[in-house]
Amino acid sequence: MKKILLFLIKLGAFFILLLGLFYAAVYYNIFGHLYTKSELKDFKNEIASVITSDDGTIIGKFFDENRTNVVFNDLPTHLVNALVATEDVRYYEHGGVDSRSLFRVLFKTILLGKKSSGGGSTLTQQLAKNMYGRKNYGPLTMPINKMKEAILANRLESIYSKDEILTLYLNTVPFGENVYGIQSASRRYFNKDVNNIKVEEAAVLIGMLKANTYYNPRLYPAHALSRRNVVLEQMEKYEYLSKQLTDSLQLLPLDLDYANLESEGPANYFLVQVKKEVQDILKSVNRELDTIYDIRKSGLIIETTLNIDLQNYALNAFHDHLKKMQSKIDRQYKKGTSRSELNKLATAKLKQLKITKNIDVKKKREMFSWDGFYTDSISYRDSIKNDLTLLHAGLIAIDPNTGAIKTWVGGIDHRKYPYDQIFAQRQTASAFKPILYATAFEEGAMPCQYLDNDELVLTDYENWTPQNYNHSVGGKYSISAALAKSMNIPTVNLFLQLPFKSVQNVWSNLGFSQTLEYNPSTALGAATASLYEMAIAYASFANGGIKIKPKIISLIKNSKGEVIYKNEQLDKEEQILHMNSTVLLNEVLQKAMKEGTGRSMKSVYGVQLPLAGKTGTSQNYADAWFLAYNPNLVMATRVGASMPSIHFNNGTNGSGSTLALPLIAKTLQKAQKNRNVKSKYFTAFAELPAEFEYALDCEDYVENSDIEKLVSGIFKNKNTTFEKASKKANRKAKRKNKKSFFKRLFGKKDE
Repeated sequence: MKKILLFLIKLGAFFILLLGLFYAAVYYNIFGHLYTKSELKDFKNEIASVITSDDGTIIGKFFDENRTNVVFNDLPTHLVNALVATEDVRYYEHGGVDSRSLFRVLFKTILLGKKSSGGGSTLTQQLAKNMYGRKNYGPLTMPINKMKEAILANRLESIYSKDEILTLYLNTVPFGENVYGIQSASRRYFNKDVNNIKVEEAAVLIGMLKANTYYNPRLYPAHALSRRNVVLEQMEKYEYLSKQLTDSLQLLPLDLDYANLESEGPANYFLVQVKKEVQDILKSVNRELDTIYDIRKSGLIIETTLNIDLQNYALNAFHDHLKKMQSKIDRQYKKGTSRSELNKLATAKLKQLKITKNIDVKKKREMFSWDGFYTDSISYRDSIKNDLTLLHAGLIAIDPNTGAIKTWVGGIDHRKYPYDQIFAQRQTASAFKPILYATAFEEGAMPCQYLDNDELVLTDYENWTPQNYNHSVGGKYSISAALAKSMNIPTVNLFLQLPFKSVQNVWSNLGFSQTLEYNPSTALGAATASLYEMAIAYASFANGGIKIKPKIISLIKNSKGEVIYKNEQLDKEEQILHMNSTVLLNEVLQKAMKEGTGRSMKSVYGVQLPLAGKTGTSQNYADAWFLAYNPNLVMATRVGASMPSIHFNNGTNGSGSTLALPLIAKTLQKAQKNRNVKSKYFTAFAELPAEFEYALDCEDYVENSDIEKLVSGIFKNKNTTFEKASKKANRKAKRKNKKSFFKRLFGKKDE
């Protein structure tokens, strides 16, 4: 017996000596560097940068690791209780290492080699693991890492309070899906800040710590529900919850509000622009302040100009309207000549992509629909046809006084179709006309001057005869009526009377990038422009003729809340149009909304807000435009397929008033019911000044007569070059010959 006892004592002493030597080897860095107390004090997580709208609503994040740190006071008591009850019940009693659990793990892991024994790590040890990860040491990987974590845990306990350790732990722990920290997890799975989560929601998140994929409530709801109930039972076991409350909470279903801002956020196209601009700003800030701010790691708070209410209203409008119009164009291309044309285009596209094999073999593919993505067995040819007939759209809203971008919907789905429609260059159609008429007002024309509506034959352009949308000819239209009703023949006549250099100057000053060609086609919108450019141009109409510079960033704070950048730069005002020109133009375009192509805004959609605006429909209904504005907001949208060859075959579905206008109309339907949005962005136009009180007080249309010619002369302004320029421009037009170009552009009418 004595021999056995002596043997056991020697064996125990041997293991104690062995453990001591092992401890010393780890402590003195034989197995790699062990972080010092000083280094532990300086530890900092990489933190995701948060992007907010103008009211502080989170609209996205930039990160390598999706993490947003919180302080202890942000953590609900029931969350802390759930964590302690489930992961480390003696947390407030030990000094970093739980001796009972440690001996169990040492014997099971080291002596018996059971790597899966687990259960011995305290929260502090888990924190050490989360902070620095684990390295591979071959057969000794587990014991070395465990010993390192035990030593680090002891050091952590000596420099941080228990509350600080809990906070640091919850800020570092992973929750799957590249989400780190309790705040980001709460946002991802319940779309709320952690200080607002309920007991049962806290139990779901704490339950994920055991295995963040297996217990992911989105991927495996049954697993997550079962694990949540285990956490609730642990809370009851250690008297954090009553039996009655536990029973009632366990009966509740999972109630997720999943919010993946990285792929499904409300403004992903906008965030692309935010990222570009912030990176440029940080380069300047880092140079000036000698800092190393990083958009993905520094936990910046980036406040943008976006209005989240307007943004969401626009997104809803896209879903409601484009879903309906998509079904209509799909039906059109399933029969008749449209179907044949689509087949030809698909074949040409396949040839262009050099795809010749298995093009008709069906394969499971992810497909876009307005009811959500779905998987379908479809051939490559049919998937091409599906993409060709898809309607794309963009919508932008801007404050014409500050340049602040308020809405930015760059397409129908950023993940599937990342190209931003805000920047797509497409024919402007009748949306160009206000630019032409603004030039006329700059040259001294008045709204009650009359323009010929007689049949116009341009012999230098293959005898081309422009047509009005309603096919009317004869008589004369006032300038105000010609624009408000989007008449083509009077508009071409106006173009021929204006000095083309003046039109070019206005176009260029308004900020357009494309070159304007001297050609009657220009009058009807043959020039191309983007929604971005059009919104900026119309902003100058809204603000009295001042050129604006759009902005999207208001301010940037660092992770401590200190402002490192504030957009206070006020560009020197550049008056590019006379105030009087914009006053007259605004009055005419309000008339267009009341009596012209924009009248459905009120009559069909019930929008009562003060608005001026203009529709546009390009050749063959390839693109539909609509722009609306008042002194505080400009909104612009365009709808069309990726190729102009795909389009509606009639104006009932394809015109600007039916395809584009409803996107803004449906947005404003909701905006006018929001008191804050309405009061901030929808201000009435000022009354006409006394000198223009009767500027629009004339008949829209008059028959040709000698008397009419006399009346028309009354409105000529002696102080302008408008009449002189008319004769000169007509002579210039006759010298031009653009036959083939003109024939190609004007196969059909324009709105």
